[in-house]
Amino acid sequence: MIAIVTILITLVISYFLFTNFYPTFGGDITKERKEIYKESPQYKNNKFNNTLPVPKDLSFTETLSLAYKFFTTKVPNARPKKDLNVKTVDSADVANYNKESRLFWYGHSSFLLQIEGKNILLDPMLGKVAAPHPLMGANRFNTKFPIALEQLNKIDAVLFSHDHYDHLDYETILKIKDKAKRFYVPLGVGVHLEAWGVAKDKITELDWWQNTKLDNLTFVCTPAQHFSGRKLNNSQSTLWSSWVIQSKQDNIYFSGDSGYSPHFKEIGDKYGPFDIALMECGQYNQMWADIHMMPEETAQAGLDVQAKKIVPIHWAGFKLALHSWTDPIVRVKARAKELNLDVITPEIGDEIIVKDTTNNTTNWWENY
Repeated sequence: MIAIVTILITLVISYFLFTNFYPTFGGDITKERKEIYKESPQYKNNKFNNTLPVPKDLSFTETLSLAYKFFTTKVPNARPKKDLNVKTVDSADVANYNKESRLFWYGHSSFLLQIEGKNILLDPMLGKVAAPHPLMGANRFNTKFPIALEQLNKIDAVLFSHDHYDHLDYETILKIKDKAKRFYVPLGVGVHLEAWGVAKDKITELDWWQNTKLDNLTFVCTPAQHFSGRKLNNSQSTLWSSWVIQSKQDNIYFSGDSGYSPHFKEIGDKYGPFDIALMECGQYNQMWADIHMMPEETAQAGLDVQAKKIVPIHWAGFKLALHSWTDPIVRVKARAKELNLDVITPEIGDEIIVKDTTNNTTNWWENY
């Protein structure tokens, strides 16, 4: 009994030291911030909440059971057989670009958006693993990127959807914190950026349905059905969101992470139609269907937001669920065909012209 108690105490102390002093965990919400967030309709009982009563609070036993299943279940074709090919983007072309709006996918949910002469990063996560430490996660599917962050001549804005490790990465922030001019985040996420050295006056925090301007661009923080937290004791302490990005010529939707819910139709009614929608499609399971859409729901959500075409995201980056790595794209394409919805499936680094209605992308994943 003494040995067991000693082990438990050691584990608790180790966890406390690790989460409080290892920098990747980010910051903690202060009492002063909590007082501010009480003004948000989403903030109740000292945490942020979805409109619907999800996600379900798991008991300790349920959490252990879920973790055991995740780490012990063997998933066929869980990863590509080799590193994914990446199209290289010429840094000079990026630096001098001032034409119609375009996107470059970095894999998973990360993008470079060039619009109105500006470079905007969406959920830039270029880390090796989606975890607080390299030993705590599997490597991403691609080792290279279309253009290194160091090669970007400027970063006018960075948008984050929430604070999970596969979207908000410590090492990535260290690379861009001095170069990026502005950061736009849902309520609370700024606390992590500040902990990592981003100047407070460069950060704009928004609640759902709030908007802000950057010259001729409008950013709208819109709802999502998800959750947040970077350690066990700060779940739901920061808000999660999707984003609407508007210029005079273009209307873009970025879903962030979300379960399927009525908010998609509400966003479509308020801000649609969209020239293109970047829609979450991957890392799902029936056990957590309320916070991650099934591929068939992704296609339906594309219709709900009134998208002229969708790009499935949140796949081809990391193994964070129990499905094969190609299951998301195969299923969403099949359902989108039934719904007569155009689906763009770029390789990492392919140029995506926002208003281009020509879909010449291929089933490139079949080569892996």
